[in-house]
Amino acid sequence: MPHFIEPRHENTDAQTLARGLGWFSIALGLAELAKPRAIRDGTGAPASSGLVRAFGWREIGTGAAILASRRPVAMVWGRVAGDLADLAVLAPTLRHDNPHRTVGLGAFAMVAAITALDLCVALQGDETA
Repeated sequence: MPHFIEPRHENTDAQTLARGLGWFSIALGLAELAKPRAIRDGTGAPASSGLVRAFGWREIGTGAAILASRRPVAMVWGRVAGDLADLAVLAPTLRHDNPHRTVGLGAFAMVAAITALDLCVALQGDETA
């Protein structure tokens, strides 16, 4: 191996963003555990309170995994997977007969935007060339 090849360096900007997303996951998970009915009813989501709580535990677990990992950016893929599950559950809130459709649309749009952010961070990787 030639001596002029530089070693790989940590992508600290992406790691900082990933850790911020880890803290966000924990806060969101705590909210889902504390107020599952309010979240469900406010969005018109057809999910049970138990499912909202399960999503809360998933968020807390994902956030903890990100914060505990030596490669936090790679762990953000767990958030991306969770985001896709959230979007699938929120999709029915977009029905025209949903009395909370406006709120559901806002929730769907917010999760879609967060998914885009999570995806951008995850694609950066923990290391740069």
